[in-house]
This record gives sequence, structure tokens and C-alpha cells, in this order.
Amino acid sequence: WRALTEPALVNRWLLGPPGWSMPVCESDFRVGGGYEYGWRSETDGGEFGFVGEFREIEPHSKVVHTEGLREGSPGAEAASESLITITFEEMGGATTVVTTIEYPSKEARDAVLAQGMTDGMEMSYRHLDELLATRGEEPLEGDAPLEDPPLSGPPRAHGPPLRGGGAG
Repeated sequence: WRALTEPALVNRWLLGPPGWSMPVCESDFRVGGGYEYGWRSETDGGEFGFVGEFREIEPHSKVVHTEGLREGSPGAEAASESLITITFEEMGGATTVVTTIEYPSKEARDAVLAQGMTDGMEMSYRHLDELLATRGEEPLEGDAPLEDPPLSGPPRAHGPPLRGGGAG
């Protein structure tokens, strides 16, 4: 849960292929709050990112948000929006995360797939696997170790939005 909802952790795994950094990783994680993630190519300086708004949050269970592609520098206008639903299901000590993306059209979906989005996400999920392999071993500065609280009980409070810096 934390690895997908806290910018200081998102910035450590959502990196995509080698040669890209994530200089923008901001989130106001609450219903109605927004986020912006931005990547930069170390080879040619090209930039792109995603911006969106959180529509639904069920702690440790579900996040629904919009996502619009931003080409160019941070703050640039985003293209058409997709709707992203992420669910978390804990079973036997492991959490299964399912991401469903509703594109505004078949053409929009096909364009994203043609750009290699699946390869970049697969590489990012490998980074996430590495981060989770260290859970409980490596406390974050000013934070508790990377251990998710149990699914039952009150949700954890999240601090103010954070700005990430560079590739991890």
C-alpha cells in the first residue's frame, strides 16, 4: 500500500527503463487531491509525465484516480484522461495488486501500448519487487520501516505532499 501511495517510496521504484529519472513525484493523497509524476531521459533530456486526481480511496484496499499524459516540462497541459483502478488483496501474507486502466478510446489504448508502456511498467514492477524485498530492513529517513500495517484497524495517517528528487 505505502509503496504505491507515498511519493518518497513511489520515487524509488516507478522508474521504467534504464536511462530515465523521476524528478517530479508529487501527491496530495486524498479524495479530490491531485498528483503529478514526471520522468526525464538522461540521454536526450526529453520529458513526459502523468497528472490526475484521486477519485476514491479505500485504505489498504482500493484507489481510483484519473491519469492524463503530459508531454514536455512539468505543468504542461495533459492529453485525454484515463481512469485507473488499483485494488489490493492480502491473502496468506502476500498482497496481490491489480491495476485496471479504462482508456477514453481504443485508439488511445493502442497508442499507449505502441509506445512501450507495458515494458516500462514491467521494469518498474521489478524495481518494486526489489524495494519490497528490503521491507523491514531499511527505515526511511524520519519514517518507520517499510512494513504495511494489518488490513484491519484504523488507516494510517499520511503526511503532507512530498517532492521526490532524481532516480533512486
